[in-house]
Amino acid sequence: MFNTLAKLMLTGTALAPVALVYAWVLYADGNCDYALYLVGASVALVIVMLWLLKYSKTHLERSQFKVTSIEAADREHITFILLYLSPLFAAEFGDLNWNVLIPTLIVFLLVISTGYGYHFNPLLGLLGWHFYKVSTEEGVSYVLITKKELRSAKQCLTVGQLTEYIVIDLAENGDAA
Repeated sequence: MFNTLAKLMLTGTALAPVALVYAWVLYADGNCDYALYLVGASVALVIVMLWLLKYSKTHLERSQFKVTSIEAADREHITFILLYLSPLFAAEFGDLNWNVLIPTLIVFLLVISTGYGYHFNPLLGLLGWHFYKVSTEEGVSYVLITKKELRSAKQCLTVGQLTEYIVIDLAENGDAA
């Protein structure tokens, strides 16, 4: 179980597109160096996240997971689109209130990394990953990350535990769901 690292990586990659929008604003303002740093940081976050998911497929302990209910957990895309586009509402990059923005991002990362909350990651959604809220026979709810499209409950999956309440499907993509 990766716990804090997985939470930070899922959150960080969810915010990576925001950095790309800020990079565009910086580039438009003529700050190409800073724009390249943000693009590099975004690409690095995505690479590390993809590595973490691939690593987890081969190194996490496998366990059988009996699903009793399934609900799509990747419906928050409108919220993220607004978040992604919010930097464009500033006339210039210098107009952003950094005294508010930086502490807000730090508090957001701390809340996500220390709590049980999880926000859908639309960037991984674009890469073919799906997020489901699943419940077990014991009544415990988890977020399941998988490349499969799940259409029925009452199935048994092979999963690894990324965090206390986030599991990843460890079966091959070709396995029936």
